[in-house]
Amino acid sequence: MVTMSLFQLSVLNFEYTMDFVKQFTIEKQDGSQVQITGEIPFTELAKHRASAIAALGKDIEIDGFRKGHVPEKVLVEKLGEMRILSEMAERTLAKVYPEAVKEHNLEVIGYPQVSITKLAPDNPMGFTATVAVVPEITLPDYKKTAAEVNKDKASVEVTDADVEDQIKDIMRQKIAYERLQKKAAAGAKHVHEDGTVHDGPAHGEGTTDLPTPESEAAKEEEEEFDPEKIELPELTDEYVKELGQPGQFETVADFKAKLREHLEIEKKREVEAAHRAKLTDKIIEDSTFALPQVLIDSEINQMFAQMEEDLKRANLKMDDYLSHIKKTKENLIKEWTPAAEKRARLQLVLNEIAKREDVTPDKEQLDTQVKQLLEQYKDADEARVRVYVASVMMNEAVMKMLEEQK
Repeated sequence: MVTMSLFQLSVLNFEYTMDFVKQFTIEKQDGSQVQITGEIPFTELAKHRASAIAALGKDIEIDGFRKGHVPEKVLVEKLGEMRILSEMAERTLAKVYPEAVKEHNLEVIGYPQVSITKLAPDNPMGFTATVAVVPEITLPDYKKTAAEVNKDKASVEVTDADVEDQIKDIMRQKIAYERLQKKAAAGAKHVHEDGTVHDGPAHGEGTTDLPTPESEAAKEEEEEFDPEKIELPELTDEYVKELGQPGQFETVADFKAKLREHLEIEKKREVEAAHRAKLTDKIIEDSTFALPQVLIDSEINQMFAQMEEDLKRANLKMDDYLSHIKKTKENLIKEWTPAAEKRARLQLVLNEIAKREDVTPDKEQLDTQVKQLLEQYKDADEARVRVYVASVMMNEAVMKMLEEQK
């Protein structure tokens, strides 16, 4: 029995005379999977014989012949009929499988696990293909649910009290930072046994690391330091000029105005994120469907890909990082699985709502965003980028629709 995990062949188009509906059977399995079973006439395999021999023989070297110019008869003797037949089978399935999926109206997810159950010259080829499919999803009245959740959306208003609290936090952070700077500067000075002051490391001949009454007092003072209890200075025009980048703030009024603007942006973002999570959590909670494992695996793979990208930017290797945090990939998979399941459920629900509401991305906007991303990531695959951008745009459109329900 020959087993294949995915199809990656690109071959010429052929016209098939098979009845894909009658000749192939579809059996539902647990975990939102289906098994496709059927037989393919040998005449279909025979259409791929020439391309199979050419592909298998392109790198074969035989004395007396130039590489890539070995006669077919010689190649057949060298390769053997069963090896050629197996290649013909793979190429046939690469073309037949998508047609079977299409004719049976299957919404498949990922690549199939294929087993060739019968393969012999001049005989039909038997096979089974097991693949995950989009599950049947029972949704609640999501518009009604959204309308109820929208009634309790938090306010995005930034109050004067919010501004004042933020100002106090900024001033406390400034004081704490200045204390650290002073401490660092003091630590750079060390006293020799002869009493002279020396700038430099705290170790070496002539220095002392023994505790003194002064150092112990400083330690106690640091432990007792509480930013919440210190008295804050007066907020003046001169004081705000020391905050941020040079020239960023000129007056107290200017500082407060820009701070309020920043807080409004941040609060709007936080409120929107929290509200969307509450909204989708409720819809998912009231929905019923099986979650295919392949979607969970896909989300976890994306998490690892993002992690590797982040580590790469920091000039770190995955194995070194895992060793540092004393974890294995298996540990991370276990930790990440709940989040991966939640992300997968969310995407399935959003896809189903988009289908029911006939939500599709604007083609012009889609083309523009894809073009911009391809200019930024020149090695990216255009088809994958297009799918990604279309998904992001569709998700956003669905969320806005839900947020507008009253």
